[in-house]
Amino acid sequence: MNLAQNTVIPDDSVIINTSVFAAFVLITLFIVYRVSSRGTAGDYFVAGSAFSGVQNGVALSGDYLSAASFLGIAGAIAIYGYDGFLYSIGFLVAWLVNLLLLAERTRNTGRFTMGDVLSFRMKQRPVRAAAATSTLAITIMYMIAQIAGAGGLVALLLNVHGHFGQMLVMAGVGAVMMVYVLVGGMKGTTWVQIIKATMLVLCAVLITIFLLGKFSYSMTELLRAAADNNPNGRAIFAPGAQYGKSDMTKLDFISLSLALVLGVGGLPHVLMRFYTVPNAREARRSVVWATWTMAIFYMCTLIIGYGASALVGTDAILAAPGAENSAAPLLAYEIGGTVLLGIISAVAFATILAVVAGLTLTASASFAHDVYASVVRGGEVDSDRVVWVARVTALVIGAASILGGILVIGQNVAFLVGLAFAFAASANLSTLLYTLFWKRFNTTGTLWGIYSGLISCLLLVIFSPVVSGAEDSIIPSVDFAFFPLKNPGIVSIPISFLFAAIGTFVGKPEQDAERQAEMEVRSLTGIGSRTG
Repeated sequence: MNLAQNTVIPDDSVIINTSVFAAFVLITLFIVYRVSSRGTAGDYFVAGSAFSGVQNGVALSGDYLSAASFLGIAGAIAIYGYDGFLYSIGFLVAWLVNLLLLAERTRNTGRFTMGDVLSFRMKQRPVRAAAATSTLAITIMYMIAQIAGAGGLVALLLNVHGHFGQMLVMAGVGAVMMVYVLVGGMKGTTWVQIIKATMLVLCAVLITIFLLGKFSYSMTELLRAAADNNPNGRAIFAPGAQYGKSDMTKLDFISLSLALVLGVGGLPHVLMRFYTVPNAREARRSVVWATWTMAIFYMCTLIIGYGASALVGTDAILAAPGAENSAAPLLAYEIGGTVLLGIISAVAFATILAVVAGLTLTASASFAHDVYASVVRGGEVDSDRVVWVARVTALVIGAASILGGILVIGQNVAFLVGLAFAFAASANLSTLLYTLFWKRFNTTGTLWGIYSGLISCLLLVIFSPVVSGAEDSIIPSVDFAFFPLKNPGIVSIPISFLFAAIGTFVGKPEQDAERQAEMEVRSLTGIGSRTG
């Protein structure tokens, strides 16, 4: 059966897909249980800092190569060509910010969370509360994108076309993810990430090889077929198919690019991974290994996206459950039939589960460590109690993310992740950079930077075409969108940097010169850093 004409998955494929899903979940749950963290908070949150740079680098790529990378980007390239590939470029280039500016200093300064870095020489309670608020907001936004991707993927594979059916799928994904976090902690989640990242990159490479083989390993023939099977024709090889229709869409692209490139440096779940290695040298190695792993993968997505356009066709992709997000699974069916579809779908499903588990762990750790242990209890709390609070928080966050995923069914996952990146760049990047590199920076500047970025980003999204006023809006029947851009990064990121600087000059300088000197020496040399 050719899916270019018929996007319905046959019954035998549904059975295979379900079997592969069940097998993967059972195997990974067994692994998570076997390596689960049963010790202190340090064991649960950062796996006792026992992973090597290579292991953590692969796990980092697993954390980062989410449903947006595998499903959203492939679909965006299949529909829009060059403009879709810009997501890959932005996601990859962003790692330079972490490698050059943040990885080593963050690892040396903090212990468990981003709040450790921001509050090192500031007033503990207000800064930790702000850091936790930011972490929770960004994490839930990111998780909504992943769970929405899971709903579209499994709906495609199991022929679930109804809205209620996709809601049940999302609830199931969220339930399995919570088990990963509750049982395994960071150690279990990291091993799931390593397995998933390895499988994902191998599958992307194999699909690329098989796909090129169908065109006698000629990129020219593949691209020609992609253009012939796309309404945009040869325009998919140049900028503009998606973001070149007007001056406003071009501005939207610039805003998206800023969010993608600057957002990684503020993603809490990425920053937290720097604490799972024993020292700064291994943190740098982590980023290098993650960058190379992702570079290979993103090059494959370019071929996979154009291949989906060539063999499946944009009409079939948009008509399938999950729309753009279905491009990679449909292409797998065209290339290798039911078996390859089952394998690729299992890998995509594993991608979503693993990323959501990592995000949930980060958010729950931030609340338990920064809010409960430091703000509520003033540091006077035992390790077991902190871990218990983190597990309860994971349940609440998982439920909230499932509800959010239901609201955005049908949205491109890469686009939703772009919004999460905008939140991360707006709320966190300015305060992290100022904290690490500006001696004058103080508590007032930290609070103004976090809250101004977070609030401006949220308000601009609410009053943008993402929520209302367009056919693909969350609420298309009404129009209260006065902000014309879908991604607010171009406005909210400068607001955060500006307000953080203004707040620094408005507020009183921090009086603890010794603490400031300690942070400077520790961030540069690692002397005095600890994770236990």
